[in-house]
Amino acid sequence: MNHPHATWETPTAALGPTGPTGAPEGEADGMTRAAPPRTPADGTNPAATRGPKADATGAAPAPEPKTRATGLDPTRESPARTPLPALESPAQTPLRTLHDQLTARLDAAARAWLGQALDEAAGQPGIHGPISVWELRLAEAGRRCGAEYADAARVLILHAARAGTDALSRVYFQGTAAERRAVLHALPHLVPGPDAVPLVEDALRTNDTRLLSAAVGPYAARHLSPHHWRHAVLKCLFTGVPVAEVAELERRARADAELARMLGDHAAERTAAGRPVPEDLRRVLTLTDPTATPPAPGAERDPRGTDGKES
Repeated sequence: MNHPHATWETPTAALGPTGPTGAPEGEADGMTRAAPPRTPADGTNPAATRGPKADATGAAPAPEPKTRATGLDPTRESPARTPLPALESPAQTPLRTLHDQLTARLDAAARAWLGQALDEAAGQPGIHGPISVWELRLAEAGRRCGAEYADAARVLILHAARAGTDALSRVYFQGTAAERRAVLHALPHLVPGPDAVPLVEDALRTNDTRLLSAAVGPYAARHLSPHHWRHAVLKCLFTGVPVAEVAELERRARADAELARMLGDHAAERTAAGRPVPEDLRRVLTLTDPTATPPAPGAERDPRGTDGKES
């Protein structure tokens, strides 16, 4: 198959024994040319077996690389493209910055698709019938932009569609796990008040760690009640979600005596069962009270469970 930007060199056909005038070669211009070298009886060509002509230093020059006639310097390497860092959390990144970061990482086809999807969402915002055009684009985002960038693309589409609490709830309860996660990331950008708290509370009842990570973002930090927020922190410890994912952890955990008690009970339960106390638990406990430490192994266990009720 021909390369669209390459010109392939075609070997020139050998002329016959006569020149273009019909005269023997070397006589058409009145000049006598040297006869070609005689081929030995063994059939070998002396010119073919002779090595490259040495230069003044006596060293034979390196053979020229065989390349297509593309006009490119074969010795010049293509500049290496510096890989871009991973995207920041869509929930904690300003939307303009998120858009710029995302488009810088997408290829041309994905950028074109995203631009069209955002235009469609802005042109027909809100809910229209059983399913809106922008809801279809949410379902396509993973295939069009790749799983790594789908969350960011969906958040931008939701914002372009000016999705309110009703639209976000429909996407959350009817969508896939990936679409529910995008809704949770979009909440701090789209819902100024606590109207969408039920979506966060629903996500905290699951054991999907990616959904839990999205649920404890900035929206939960602003609007979850102290009781539900404390249990969200414990849920992260139970499921292995790093507490670094909990937005505004230091602010909300500071001097929270009830959270400290719940963490101490949980630590005691683990040590009594011979299980290690997670470093994240120690970190949060220190935030609640710098002088607090988890109970030592074998310490008397509080009869109340981690939820504050009798066990």
